[in-house]
Amino acid sequence: MIRAIIIDDETYCCEALATLLDHCCPGVQVIGSYHNGIEGIDAIRKLSPDLVFLDVEMPKMNGFDMLASLPSVNFEIIFTTSYDKYALKAIRFSAIDYLLKPIDQEELQIAVEKVVRRSQKPIAQQLEILMQKIQQPSRPINKIAMPTMEGLQMIEVEQIISCESDSNYTILHFAGGKKMVVSVTLKDIEELLDEHSFLRVHRCYVVNLNRVEKYVKGEGGYLVMSDGSSVDVSRSRKEDLLRKLLPGRV
Repeated sequence: MIRAIIIDDETYCCEALATLLDHCCPGVQVIGSYHNGIEGIDAIRKLSPDLVFLDVEMPKMNGFDMLASLPSVNFEIIFTTSYDKYALKAIRFSAIDYLLKPIDQEELQIAVEKVVRRSQKPIAQQLEILMQKIQQPSRPINKIAMPTMEGLQMIEVEQIISCESDSNYTILHFAGGKKMVVSVTLKDIEELLDEHSFLRVHRCYVVNLNRVEKYVKGEGGYLVMSDGSSVDVSRSRKEDLLRKLLPGRV
């Protein structure tokens, strides 16, 4: 049985989530609901929960501030939040789970099932990435957390040469022929890396522009990357690519 607490400043949100958990997640026992960060910190210290459902937007001390004030995080986290593109991007960079309000039953079940399957709590690097992104949302960070079949991998963004779509997964290509399959769609990769020098050049490829060695002309043409690989460019994305490669000349 997973012992969980809910931290949310809105009472009805706590009640609604507790009811949903009781209805569709019998393996989760809600042992308390709390309405601000101070209460939440105290509850975590006293109860040592396995899982914390943590609201992002709370007055005085939001969910991120609350986490930052803890000496260590030895519990699973599922953030709950209304849509906030900056908060969501920070959470997704760190690969910590989140649920958008109003919480959908199926998405809740999926998030809880991930907790059940995982054997590790959030690691310090995940939380470090999260806090860096929250404190400086417009500043690109050099590492990203990516879920793989084996667990979580911390990846230096600039080491990625290209990203190739593989259905609901993405194959990351690195120097020396090294590859890594991550449990993230190419669309999500594109959104996460848009503030770095990455560009979607084909429906199947996102590339690191800093790793482009040559562009070969054609209907769409193709790119030669620093690892010697070739990446096709779709005709519809050619102009955008050339604009990025030749700023001011296209």
